[in-house]
Amino acid sequence: MVEMAEAPDVRVLRCGGSKMNYRRPVFSSDSKYLFCASGDLVKVYSTATQECVHVLKGHKNLITGIQLNPKNHLQLYSTSLDGTIKLWDFTDGILIKTFVVDFKLLALYTSAADEKSIFAIISRDNKEASGRFQLISINLPKSTTQEVEAKDFIVILDDVYQSPKSIAFGRECVYVASIRALELHVLFFKKKKRYSFRLGMKDGKGANMFTCVTCHPKEDCIATGHKDGKIRLWRNFNHKQEYVYSTEHWHHDAVNDLMFSAEGTNLLSGGIETVLVQWRYGSETKKDFLPRLGAAIEHIAASPDGALYCTSHSDNKLTIIQSNLHVSGIIQGLVQGQEVITGLMFDPKSKALVLNGKPGHLQFYSLQSDKQLYNLDIVQQERIHQSGLNQTEVVKAVFDSQGTWLVTVEERKGEETDLELQMKVWAYDEEKQSFVLNTTINAPHENHVSGLCFQNLTGSRSGPATFVSAGLDCQFKVWVLGDDSDIYRESVSWSCDFVGTYHHLQATNCSFSEDGSLLAVSFEQIITLWDADIWDLKCTFCHPPGKIRDLAFGRLSCSKYLLGTTENEFLCCWNLLSCTLEWSTELNVKVLQVDPLSENVAVFTEFSRITNFFVFKPNEPRPLYMQANVCYDQVQRALFVPREVLEDYNSESNQWLVRSQLYFLSASQNLMTFGTVEERLTPSSKQLIIDENIPKTPFHVLLGKHREQQRNFGSETEQTALPEGSATISQMLHTPAHVLPNASFLCLMFVNSLLIPKVGISSNEDDDEVEMESEKEEDESDVEMDPTENDQETKKAYSSEELLPKLTKSEEKELKKLRKIDYSWLTAV
Repeated sequence: MVEMAEAPDVRVLRCGGSKMNYRRPVFSSDSKYLFCASGDLVKVYSTATQECVHVLKGHKNLITGIQLNPKNHLQLYSTSLDGTIKLWDFTDGILIKTFVVDFKLLALYTSAADEKSIFAIISRDNKEASGRFQLISINLPKSTTQEVEAKDFIVILDDVYQSPKSIAFGRECVYVASIRALELHVLFFKKKKRYSFRLGMKDGKGANMFTCVTCHPKEDCIATGHKDGKIRLWRNFNHKQEYVYSTEHWHHDAVNDLMFSAEGTNLLSGGIETVLVQWRYGSETKKDFLPRLGAAIEHIAASPDGALYCTSHSDNKLTIIQSNLHVSGIIQGLVQGQEVITGLMFDPKSKALVLNGKPGHLQFYSLQSDKQLYNLDIVQQERIHQSGLNQTEVVKAVFDSQGTWLVTVEERKGEETDLELQMKVWAYDEEKQSFVLNTTINAPHENHVSGLCFQNLTGSRSGPATFVSAGLDCQFKVWVLGDDSDIYRESVSWSCDFVGTYHHLQATNCSFSEDGSLLAVSFEQIITLWDADIWDLKCTFCHPPGKIRDLAFGRLSCSKYLLGTTENEFLCCWNLLSCTLEWSTELNVKVLQVDPLSENVAVFTEFSRITNFFVFKPNEPRPLYMQANVCYDQVQRALFVPREVLEDYNSESNQWLVRSQLYFLSASQNLMTFGTVEERLTPSSKQLIIDENIPKTPFHVLLGKHREQQRNFGSETEQTALPEGSATISQMLHTPAHVLPNASFLCLMFVNSLLIPKVGISSNEDDDEVEMESEKEEDESDVEMDPTENDQETKKAYSSEELLPKLTKSEEKELKKLRKIDYSWLTAV
């Protein structure tokens, strides 16, 4: 393919699906908001509705820590691997200040006792590969500029863990506790004394190694979690010879996180058991439990007012819990953590992205709201949480074009060669707004199912609903929908209608043409074409040699082409009318995806661990768009999703983005897409859109036409300086009230901004204006002045006034009455 310059306005965008469980969430001081680090964004959720109310954008790399500003409870700090500390006003979603540190920040801590600094974990010499990390205190300089360098820092502890859960600050920042392997270190700031406590190796395997640490907010007590599930409470640690600790044990596996409540009356713990345990401080034998939270607990957070708790889970979920241990809300993101075996699918009914979710389920994920809509239980079996067991997994799934039917394949590997297979067909239920099981087919193939595809009946074609399954048992099977009614009920079910083979080769892929008239099935390195009406073999393709990896028909005007990729790194295009190879190129294609709404085809290629991206049409030998080094990871899956509103792109190379949007999933399970910067509006841009849609007030109705006349007049004639009132008002209205200056200062600034500067007006003319305010001039003001009668000097003097529209007689009288009102009371505000 001929290389082509990429369009500068298209870039790879993070579209959601980032991990919400990477760092501990943080509550606002009044428990109304919950802050969550999600990739390079900070998301602000309402604890009452669980809706995302703000997205704080500005970091260029992964966010590694978030904390409330101890000096202002309406502000939030965030740190990132991009080497910056950002201060946000989270109520309005505004970035206040950026501190440039220039080295990667791995964790963040704040303290009310030290308001001039924040604490962070960094790698020694800025080299993470060394495995040596430091806890430092960074001095935040005062500056009026929005971006300032913060290079002044002090090393507090020289050898710490990278995990944020390995550091905790004690009562009023009197001391800091750090865990590492089997050692607990406590440093007192004022005394500058450091104490170390070491646990003995248990059974030679280190089962009692530290996993997390937290400190009591009111008393000198340190709580540590351990790998063997035990919790130790340390006291008198300011005397190395007299220290004591008590041990509590409930968890059967490692304690993942510990957190004291705001007042220290309770200690919360969580782990793989999916149970939140609440220990009564001072009487630890009394415990309360909140079980069945769905997935292992990774982090625990407590609100400053003690009203709410929050747990983050391994399935990318946040659970908001009341202090009485009742769940009040769940925020579920894109479930991650396992390979997406089914690939990415689009549900036409819910407009959701569908893929593997938690084990044995399919998740329906909203791309617009970045939230999971619901889970569909496919396996319908209780999962046993035990390592080494062969669990039943969903390996294949496909929707029909209308979203009416869903076919899934689940398998469980037994001992040695045994393989348990089930294929299920699900029908969409309008009343339940979900899928219900229609047909279960046991052992549809004798080996793994390698492909599924639905037949799309369009135009004059008619017949029963049909789908095809291909298997490594050297067969492909055609399944049709038939009547299964009896005297008790009316129903339909699916049954096998045809079985096809080719020279005892394994069937590896299958695909229907756009109109459903042809079926392509690949048997290792051979592609076979079948008539979908009579299931008769029409022709075969085999060039160049190599097993077929992907198979797809072209769309619309390119429907006469068949595309295939091979394991020996070839991309081939066959012409179905001439039954010949149209063209081929040597490319290591990892993902091949066809846009269902256009002729465009997208491929991701890999060369020397670099992933490149191409968009082309099968009838043209050159790419429409290309981008090198799309992402650092290998792209695993991709999908074209139809747009609800067509985009308008002027560039020819960007026309492939008009009807559909391409999403792709990397090996690290980051969900990405292609788009322009305009598609990702900033909060200020969204505010402008909101302002345009606000209903007009009477004040706007009165002056709106005047502003319009101003704009029209200014486009035709040369203008002088206009009043800055509109800009000042906009700035005042869009600035948070708590950061505005006092009212007396604002009043003077506001009134001055409304005044129109007049050039060349003499003192005599000023006296004339004063006289016009009298009642005598008010009576004579009914006579309209003709500007053509004035001399050239008068025209120049009043050129700025001419920019304003002419007022009616009644409006002039109203304005003159307003001038006589005493506004001296404003100076006292």
